[in-house]
Amino acid sequence: MSKIQIIVPALGESITEATVAKWYKNSGDFVSKDEVVVELETDKVTLEVVAAESGQLSEIISQTGSNVEIGAILGTIDSSVLSAPFSVASEVKSSQQTVQEVKKESDIAAKNFPSPAAQVILDSNNIKPSEVSGTGKEGRITKGDAMSAIQTPKAEVIQSTRPSEVIQGKETRTKMSRLRQTIAKRLKDVQNTAAILTTFNEVDMFEVMKLRSENQEEFQKKHNVKLGFMSFFVKAVITALKEFPMVNAEIDGDAVVYKHFYDIGIAVGTESGLVVPVLRNADSLSLADIEKSIANLGKKARDGKLSMSDMVGGTFTITNGGTYGSLLSTPIINPPQSGILGMHNIVQRPVGLPNGEIALRPMMYIALSYDHRIIDGKEAVQFLVKVKQLIEKPIKMLIEI
Repeated sequence: MSKIQIIVPALGESITEATVAKWYKNSGDFVSKDEVVVELETDKVTLEVVAAESGQLSEIISQTGSNVEIGAILGTIDSSVLSAPFSVASEVKSSQQTVQEVKKESDIAAKNFPSPAAQVILDSNNIKPSEVSGTGKEGRITKGDAMSAIQTPKAEVIQSTRPSEVIQGKETRTKMSRLRQTIAKRLKDVQNTAAILTTFNEVDMFEVMKLRSENQEEFQKKHNVKLGFMSFFVKAVITALKEFPMVNAEIDGDAVVYKHFYDIGIAVGTESGLVVPVLRNADSLSLADIEKSIANLGKKARDGKLSMSDMVGGTFTITNGGTYGSLLSTPIINPPQSGILGMHNIVQRPVGLPNGEIALRPMMYIALSYDHRIIDGKEAVQFLVKVKQLIEKPIKMLIEI
């Protein structure tokens, strides 16, 4: 018998442990070479482990929910089994079990046969007779039994299809995923260590929306991607970071580290939680490059395909709660960064124009949360005002004047 071990691979920078999130195969199943066998979840990403060779999954060593370190054995594959196993004996045994199960269910139904009045009550409350214990003659379900069944919540525990989840009564208890645990810890840590303040402003989106509308069709035809608002904000943020370098810096012990590069994190919401993939050297990217990169990273995030290299090393983060309808929020810093920009929903509001007139304009509230240990209030306000000015006059930003 040729046994091949399924090993926990390298998980990325500074990550030494993962949780077994899901087995795609059961012990005894046949697997093909390069087929996904098991999924691991780390602090930041999920990782699919594939079969090195074809064969039978002979043993699962690390069960779903268990924590494993790099190099640990997850299971073994018997590569001498060259096709999916078939056993006549097992098929006969399975058929016998099926017959026995049907007979058992039939016996239960006969024993728990409801009276006509009880049947009406059970049907109207979507309760199966097999779920009720009958107290009548020979186990017959009486009207009283049916009434008790609809008045008493079910107490059985139901195993969910999701790992580490049980449903009992009116509550569902689910073990926090490793990603969610890490998010909770990091958010609490940053609140405990950083002096977080938030400053707000509002942006008139009229010019950006006009520019976007006038050029959307041609832009999309040429670059095969839609022109969104995020690319304008990325450009504006980078310009503002160059003018206020402390917002692009971080604290390391008793030193301030100024970053002379601009790796911008873009917060993306997924079913597993919030992740922040990074646009590398974003200052060298065009609007089209930014939009393509955001679309690609967003898809990878939602599909659980982000790698560690996609997520480490950001210098500043942008989050857009407006996609979910948020009008205003106080975003929390993504450590060890010192600032994060929050975008919000665009709402038509009456605004006083420079000529003294009042008009409805598409307005967006923006927020800058910052670490007051390194960024003073004056610089934070000026940074946000700069972003506002650039978005309200986007042509100046694009031609760099």
